[in-house]
Amino acid sequence: MADETRLIYGFHAVTAKLRHAPESIRELYLAAGRQDARMRDLVQQAEARGVRIIAVDAARLDALTGHARHQGVVAKIAAQQKYLAVADVLEGLSEPALLLVLDGITDPHNLGACLRVADAAGAHAVIAPKDRACGLNSTAIKVASGAADSVPYIVVTNLARTLRELKERGIWTIGAAGEATKDLYAIDLTGPTAWVLGAEGAGLRRLTRETCDELAKIPMYGAVESLNVSVAAGICLFEARRQRC
Repeated sequence: MADETRLIYGFHAVTAKLRHAPESIRELYLAAGRQDARMRDLVQQAEARGVRIIAVDAARLDALTGHARHQGVVAKIAAQQKYLAVADVLEGLSEPALLLVLDGITDPHNLGACLRVADAAGAHAVIAPKDRACGLNSTAIKVASGAADSVPYIVVTNLARTLRELKERGIWTIGAAGEATKDLYAIDLTGPTAWVLGAEGAGLRRLTRETCDELAKIPMYGAVESLNVSVAAGICLFEARRQRC
């Protein structure tokens, strides 16, 4: 069977792939004639790992990416991703689990930003359902700026069942919801925790909300009623980190 491939682009995404999984890169397309320090460093890394480099013009790069902001860097990588289960991540942790669960995030820009926030906060994994979600496509990977390779992204078929499994493993599941009576600063986040967030506006689905151990809100002091999911994720995850310091 032919080796299935997909494209990633941008310096952050490609550099992260070179560092974490260079064997997955089939070909690296770079803007012909670009010789700045950033490009020279990327070429040096690719050559050191034996990656095939192909110099192409800007029109070819635009065609490959659909005129996305590729920064003159596009990589063709193996499409297969290592399957990860929740147990794979939880086993062997040296600290209480800190997870981010996303419910109904259909915008790849939001997913990429959530991955980046999860990486910055030291979350051990991001969990999302297979359906009603955008999936880890090239846009999400680029926005993640390398976090798509540093933070495990676990796709599950049934989110409510996964939440119940987390609870059975002693992980406290907290749904972020504006209608909650308790705010996140009143909750003990020092133990194993999974923050569960929905899309801006829509929020958590009913079954997801009902499956969580408890709900918590982010105090809002201005005129807006909700935050972008990645901003909310950052507030929730970093509060957990603050409590653990």
